[in-house]
Amino acid sequence: MMASATDLSVRRVSTTEAPWVRRIFIGIALVFVLLFLVLPLAAVFTEALRKGFGAYLEGLREPDAWSAIRLTLITAAIAVPLNLVFGVAAAWCIAKYEFRGKAFLTTLVDLPFSVSPVVAGLIYVLVFGAQGWLGPWLAAHDIKIVFAVPGIVLATIFVTFPFIARELIPLMQAQGNEEEQAAIVLGATGWQTFWYVTLPNIKWGLIYGVILCNARAMGEFGAVSVVSGHIRGQTNTMPLHVEILYNEYQSVAAFAVASLLALLAVVTLVIKSAAEWQQERLMKAAAELPPEAPQKVAT
Repeated sequence: MMASATDLSVRRVSTTEAPWVRRIFIGIALVFVLLFLVLPLAAVFTEALRKGFGAYLEGLREPDAWSAIRLTLITAAIAVPLNLVFGVAAAWCIAKYEFRGKAFLTTLVDLPFSVSPVVAGLIYVLVFGAQGWLGPWLAAHDIKIVFAVPGIVLATIFVTFPFIARELIPLMQAQGNEEEQAAIVLGATGWQTFWYVTLPNIKWGLIYGVILCNARAMGEFGAVSVVSGHIRGQTNTMPLHVEILYNEYQSVAAFAVASLLALLAVVTLVIKSAAEWQQERLMKAAAELPPEAPQKVAT
């Protein structure tokens, strides 16, 4: 039964706002973005360049600043690949299989989201510190975890673990496991199924998760602050170095290092938007394919 023109007109009016309503909400959104995103970002670069570009470079050339930058990159270079492996494995297990304890495993994956980063850092101090459970044994074997690079890496891994897994779990669940089952029926091994079937389907979600994980790893403050010991030139990452410089009233040097983190945020946002656009483009192209297209491609 065809809908009448009157019904369509009423339906269109009931789901369409007046122009002035749209302008108000768009204006509110723009003001919010300007006040809470654009202005703080502009303030960072303004303060960093307040005494000229020479002072800006001088703040970045300090040995302690280079040490903080190097430690931040090393921490991210270790934490992100490990979380990549752990996150893909956890997402594969949760999304593709049914087993006893699945809900508990999902809860453990979400645990870093519900635990304060300061508490996460304190956990490692209680376990690996001098007065912790393993402290005497570590001291006897001259192994340093807390107030050293290993503790910083462990704390960063803990707080960034859910990003990749949580990005992939809903994606894998939405895709189902029919393609993997078909590959296994055709004689593919488990590794071949993952490499040639699963990975191409999740690659953009995986890239998105890695981007977020890397941004959090480089910008983490709370957990790292607890386990680092704030040793200048040794255990200070970029966020900790910014705090120390700001507390010492070296505002130009502090904002110079902070501008690097701000640039990281901007680059992360650009790459994230590019990944989302690419994923949407591929999904739209796949939806527009005729039903016989997969058979033609396969042959």
